[in-house]
Amino acid sequence: MGDYREHALEGASAVDLVVALYDGIIRFLYAAMAAADLGDADGRRAAVKRALDIIVHLQARLRMDVGGRPAESLSDFYAAIFAEILQASQGASKAKFEHAIDCVRNVRDAWREVAKDANAGPRRTAAVRVPAPDPDATVQSSWTA
Repeated sequence: MGDYREHALEGASAVDLVVALYDGIIRFLYAAMAAADLGDADGRRAAVKRALDIIVHLQARLRMDVGGRPAESLSDFYAAIFAEILQASQGASKAKFEHAIDCVRNVRDAWREVAKDANAGPRRTAAVRVPAPDPDATVQSSWTA
């Protein structure tokens, strides 16, 4: 399966790759939620780690020097969603996993619109709306999934 995914992404644009990474986050969050439902703490932690690794990767590649306010908003989103996923995992909370999935899906869909606009011809700007994470989420200095 890995070979198929690698081959499928060979001709992908940078935005397509970002969308694929968001799809990965969503897939791992669903796996974490399923593991939590089964009481499989190790499976939940492994899936959460994979989702968090993608978020760390995305945040590390933000170009704050050229991205301006949108890059700052994405950075804030990544930090908040990271914290929310940790809380979902620590509490094995289906509701928090679902909320995190919804937030990631909304931003992924905005990236898809950017990709459509880029492929449509003349340069247009698309607004990326970054959803507010759970207001009860708090950022912790150390974490365990």
